[in-house]
Amino acid sequence: MDIHLSELMDLTEWERNQWRVRLEAHGDLALQIGVGAHGDGRFETVGDLVKHIFVAEKHHVDRLSGRKVTDVSTIPSDNIERLFAFGSRTRQDLATFVATEPMDDWDVVRQYDINEKIVNVTARKFIAHILLHEVRHWAQVATILRLNGITGNFPDFLFSPVMGGNRT
Repeated sequence: MDIHLSELMDLTEWERNQWRVRLEAHGDLALQIGVGAHGDGRFETVGDLVKHIFVAEKHHVDRLSGRKVTDVSTIPSDNIERLFAFGSRTRQDLATFVATEPMDDWDVVRQYDINEKIVNVTARKFIAHILLHEVRHWAQVATILRLNGITGNFPDFLFSPVMGGNRT
C-alpha cells in the first residue's frame, strides 16, 4: 500500500477550501479566537495558527528551492480573504516545485537550516512533512474552535473526495 504525495496535496487543498468556507461563515472574528493559556507562545489566535500553516509551507519551499526565506511580516492573521489568498500562493509555489523538481533529485539527502537547526532530508520527506504539518494544525484549529463554541461538521479525510468514495 502506498499513499502518494499528490494525494496528500489533494487532501490538504480540499481541507483548506473547507476551512475557508467554515471560517467565512463565522467572519474574521473567528480568526481572533484565542488559542488558550497553555500554548508555546508562538500563536495567540486561530488566525496566527492558520498563518503559521501557510508560512511554514512558503518557508520550506523557499528552502527546498535554495531561495532566501520570504519575509511574511505583512501577511495578516486577522483577515480570512487575505490570509487564504496567501495560502493559495504558497500552495501554488509548492505545486510548482513538485512539478519541476527532477525525479532524480527527490531522494537525494540534502542539508537545510531550519531556524538555526540543521536537518538532513530528501525533498520527498520534506514535502511529506509540509503536508502532514498542515493536517496536524488543522486538527488543532478544530479543537480550539470546538472549545470556543463553534461546532459542526469539520473537514475529515474520510468524507473528502480524495482517493474516491463519497458521503451520503
